[in-house]
Amino acid sequence: MLRNRPIPGRRIALVLASAAPLLAAAPARSDETCQSPYMAKITGLEDFVYVWTLGVEGLGDGSDKLVTVDARETSPTFGKPIHAASIGGRHEAHHGGFTDDRRHFWAAGLSDSRIFIFDVATDPAKPRLVRVIDDFVAASGGAAGPHGAYALPGRMLIPSLSNRHGTGRAALVEYSNEGDYIATHWLPTDAEPNGARIEARADGYGYDARVLPRRNVMLTSSFTGLENYMRPLGDLMKDGEAMKRFGQTMVLWDFHARQPRTVLSVPGVPLEIRWAWGPQHTYAFTSTALTSKLWLVREDEPGAWSAKPVAEIGDPATLPVPVDISLSADDRTLFVDTFMDGTTRVFDVSDPDRPRQIYEKKIGAQLNMVSQSWDGKRIYYTSSLLANWDKTGAENEQFLKAYGWNGRELSPRFAIDFTAERLGRPHMMAFGAASLYAP
Repeated sequence: MLRNRPIPGRRIALVLASAAPLLAAAPARSDETCQSPYMAKITGLEDFVYVWTLGVEGLGDGSDKLVTVDARETSPTFGKPIHAASIGGRHEAHHGGFTDDRRHFWAAGLSDSRIFIFDVATDPAKPRLVRVIDDFVAASGGAAGPHGAYALPGRMLIPSLSNRHGTGRAALVEYSNEGDYIATHWLPTDAEPNGARIEARADGYGYDARVLPRRNVMLTSSFTGLENYMRPLGDLMKDGEAMKRFGQTMVLWDFHARQPRTVLSVPGVPLEIRWAWGPQHTYAFTSTALTSKLWLVREDEPGAWSAKPVAEIGDPATLPVPVDISLSADDRTLFVDTFMDGTTRVFDVSDPDRPRQIYEKKIGAQLNMVSQSWDGKRIYYTSSLLANWDKTGAENEQFLKAYGWNGRELSPRFAIDFTAERLGRPHMMAFGAASLYAP
């Protein structure tokens, strides 16, 4: 059985509202900026980058795997993959997350709704698969397509993308850190608003979920169901009816009550959510994949929230498809990745109502995830979106690339060709450090 044990010799406290100023004023901490505020943090530099990787038939063992990349600059294996924990089979590896004590990493498979739990504390360089949750659909009452895992105190929050019927109606599912099912919270719909105020419509679709503890709010975004995300992209885009089945909403929740308050109208498929870290900042950013806009969700007055587009990302007419964003720890800089043109763009968001692009760089033929260190000096990128949506032929580049960022431009640190290494399609990244578990 998995145990939520304290880390020896290190006091791990939950990051509650009173700790928010410490987060904003801790430049020595170098953890990734998109993590849950409830999670134990890395102090100092990251030792490892864990990459949740989709298996490719005929490439290596063909299975999904958690790949460890050495990020220690003084190491003889710096910038190289040093371990791969294979799970056996392909399950559309996508997102994941650490438990609040950071001893275990939960990694989700979108195709068959399995969750794979890795022990990262025993040997941080070599995570080990210790449990598989294979009854997610049955236990949750019909949710499907677990999309990552988000740390809550002693619990894991699993947003779903779909349901047992394959449509876009989604839920938030809670588990204990030990892997026991706790509760399911279905996203509101027009037919079942569950008390929420609806701006335009409530489509019930899900994607990301992020919490701002000091305001007792949770924000969720929306994507599409299994019937869409498992189809080849070219085939999907030719189906006019299928293209209507994408999320157009975000939901603002009473976090403690798990009660939806307001369904915000955010057309164009809002994906990743990034709350501002500042102790007086009550806003978050998201980007819309199909309309290529940057959106701001903010509290206008106590308890009243709104969403509005604040900038365009590239040329919306060319469908660059924004897929991931990363907000710096000082809330001044936002990195935005666009899949189709393989470009990362950097926005000055010190005035969140008027973002201004200050830099861009083509990273590869296609581009997906971005992870930024807490000190803002190191940026990591991966390439894969979904197995059936990645580009084909010469443009099917599969990589992890690391850069330094000096506030003006990116400079290469290392790059790994995951196809040449016979590892697969790299998707989500997370940072690791041996110091977290030192006695």
